[in-house]
Amino acid sequence: MTDPWVALEPGADPAEQARMLRRAHETFTEGGTVPRPVRPVVADSWRRSARAGVGPDGTASVELMDGDLGAYRAEHPLARVMPLFRELLGTFAADGEHLLAVCDAHGRLLWVEGHASTRRRADGMNFVPGARWAETAVGTNAPGTAVAVDRPVQVFAAEHFIRQVQPWTCAAAPVHDPRTGRVLGAVDITGGDGLAHPHSLGFVQAVARAAESQLALLAPETPATGLPELSALGRDEAQVLVGGRRIRLSRRHSELVVLLSRHPEGLTGDELLCALYEDESVTPVTLRAELARLRRVLGPGLLASRPYRLTVPVGSDVAVVERRLESGAVTAAVSAYAGPLLPSSQAPAVVRLRQRLADGLRTALIARRDPDLLADWVHTPWGEDDFDVWRALAAARPTAAVRARLAALESELGWRRPVAT
Repeated sequence: MTDPWVALEPGADPAEQARMLRRAHETFTEGGTVPRPVRPVVADSWRRSARAGVGPDGTASVELMDGDLGAYRAEHPLARVMPLFRELLGTFAADGEHLLAVCDAHGRLLWVEGHASTRRRADGMNFVPGARWAETAVGTNAPGTAVAVDRPVQVFAAEHFIRQVQPWTCAAAPVHDPRTGRVLGAVDITGGDGLAHPHSLGFVQAVARAAESQLALLAPETPATGLPELSALGRDEAQVLVGGRRIRLSRRHSELVVLLSRHPEGLTGDELLCALYEDESVTPVTLRAELARLRRVLGPGLLASRPYRLTVPVGSDVAVVERRLESGAVTAAVSAYAGPLLPSSQAPAVVRLRQRLADGLRTALIARRDPDLLADWVHTPWGEDDFDVWRALAAARPTAAVRARLAALESELGWRRPVAT
């Protein structure tokens, strides 16, 4: 095959190919081996799906609904290019009895639009806005696999891991943030066998590139008020966006801005000393020197004294996660959580805030009992040894791999855990 990401060889018979794939799929699900004619990209995806505990008779779950879905979509970067997707793919989808779908980087469908009768059929397999179509949830499929491998991909018939999806064909391409290269999600076209053509994959890839170009031309996302924005999750050195400038802060300055953003009323020098330093021998002179340097970094007029305070409100990714948790939007909160707050910081107040935020998320995840959200957490660097979340995942999705990992953690941590009497 000239292009391994395209489903059918030129001139191939779709019906015969579909029959071959159904036999290959049965061979894999029954014996775990992949017959040679299956494309490597599909074989690798089938193996990942099986390792994730996906069953061939499963179905997608809807985890974002109503206001939760609306709020998440409104804040998502791909909302800014939905008019472009509709202009380039919408008519093609409607006229061809196909669907235009857009997912986020976690494989959650945010928009599904297109031909009315096709949408009704897709509803039967939960191919709907808010449903999770990650590989770890429903196995091989174009949008989920595209974000998993970060490549445009076409999936035809029984290449889909779940049998319910095998009458469909889809092609999807990831869309990246043009500034950071981070995968934002994927754009997908889903329909019948007619999409099993190199042109459909090339088309959707071109649409994804056009979206990235438009995102690059749009002004950087800043709050409507123009107020500073702080990013401190998952990084030791925070970044603050001020007046169009993106400033990388030192570790100590990161701690100062995080704490001052939490206290708009201001903090005295003594309060900051207690919040920042475990060592009581640190003098007020040292703190004043750090604050003087921070004032120069931020620019004039942003940092006042007596008490020390930021002169304008500062938004932050921490506050976004907290607001979503408070409103019960657990999925949206987890999506906004890029990692622990200033993970290397030992400042007492930062350590308390970091732990409180992580504990709030963990508690909400365990209470929600959504196996996909739990699996996402334990496959992050900060969650891979989280015994309580692994235990919740084992209750929600008791696969052999999950049970084995839980047993290993129990063995490692058993000496520290209380013994029942």
